Amino acid sequence: MDVDFKYYTIPSDFNHCSSAKIKYSISLISASANPKPPIRPNLHLKLESPLFASHRGLIMSDPVVVTASPIAPRRLAPQVVVAIFVRLFINTSRRFVYPFAPALSRGLDVPLTAVTSLIAVNQFTGILSPFFGPLSDRWGYRVMMLAGLAILAVGMVSAGILPFYGTVLLALLFAGLTKAIFDPALQAYIAEQVPYRRRGTVMGLIELSWAGASLVGIPLIGILIDRLGWQTPFLVLGGLALLSMAAIALLIPPDRHRLQQRQQSINIYQAWQLLRREKPALGVLLFSFLSNIANDNLFVVYGVWLEESFSLGLVALGTATTVIGVAELAGELLTAAFADRLGLKRSIIVGLCLVILSYLLLPVIGRSLPLALAGLFVVFLWFEFTIVTNVSLITEVLPSARATMISASVAVSGLGRMIGALIAGPVWLWGGLPATGFVSAILSLLALAFFVWGLRRWRAQIQAAPNR
Repeated sequence: MDVDFKYYTIPSDFNHCSSAKIKYSISLISASANPKPPIRPNLHLKLESPLFASHRGLIMSDPVVVTASPIAPRRLAPQVVVAIFVRLFINTSRRFVYPFAPALSRGLDVPLTAVTSLIAVNQFTGILSPFFGPLSDRWGYRVMMLAGLAILAVGMVSAGILPFYGTVLLALLFAGLTKAIFDPALQAYIAEQVPYRRRGTVMGLIELSWAGASLVGIPLIGILIDRLGWQTPFLVLGGLALLSMAAIALLIPPDRHRLQQRQQSINIYQAWQLLRREKPALGVLLFSFLSNIANDNLFVVYGVWLEESFSLGLVALGTATTVIGVAELAGELLTAAFADRLGLKRSIIVGLCLVILSYLLLPVIGRSLPLALAGLFVVFLWFEFTIVTNVSLITEVLPSARATMISASVAVSGLGRMIGALIAGPVWLWGGLPATGFVSAILSLLALAFFVWGLRRWRAQIQAAPNR
């Protein structure tokens, strides 16, 4: 009986198997002469029959029964929990310098401007992300996750033991590099393990770590600095990096098929040529770039607006920051709860339309402090929902080079934030909050146009083709 394998997920290392009797740890689909329904990616197959693989396809000499089942949730659940925890402290290690710059300045006995230079170096590392994405696709996601955590451990422990400006600079540089290496590798790995129809839920849960850094991680860092000194957080974060390496090594299996296929993998230049040729990739990258310019155009000046309009002090401004943190958390939960049901592409379009409306309405409704905080909450709620949902969609735009695509998005998003920060001041001086809201809305409208243009006829590739 012939079986049409175009409907089935074939392991990517299949052509490297030489045994005539092969057992795959994949469940079974009952195969008839005309098998239906098609099997989604990330399902496992178990085939027990003489099989012969060639670069032209598969030949099966005996009838076979194949059944399908999703990856066991019990295996995925601990991986997701560990991913949330690891990303929470990675985000914390990169962000804690912002509120505690004065404490670091006093501890290092350097001017505050020297510490803000550390922040600039930390931000610059996001632009380097595209160099690591193709390496993840080539060498394997697990390898790059472990490498990123090793870099973080070295940097943080060095700064904790040797409290000098140079070692702290190195630690924060390594924290930025870790995020640039670890995040694309993790997201690409999750995309390989989780079906597209569930990806928004899982990615939304993992992205809780971003808001968690503001709401949990940074307050804990403040307690450590207050009670044990400014060096202590570096040692704690370095220790957590070492523990995380052990957890990743235990829970995530080696990428053996990537090691076998390394000679056939595309290099960095080929990866970027692929991005340039693909219309969906260009559309999504332009969307990420413009939407981040728009958001930072507001984010940089919202504190000035609240201080000038409502005479807020530092404590009250801290409360406003908490409002934004809660909004980010709510946006991530919305993604986990509804993005898959609505559809990722449709969710992004709806979310971005609501963001545009929020930018335009913020100057109108922000006449009192409660309404101003409510307006900021709505803006950042829908922005976070849109961005996190976009992370889920990006993982399927170029399935053959997931980490490359994700790292490119990280880079253009970082570049967008830098440009947004540069234009925010002049826009504010030109016309205050109305000008800021209008410019952010126009930029977001352009982002929406490029997104629709790029993905007009795109559909996620939820059916796997045989290796050829």
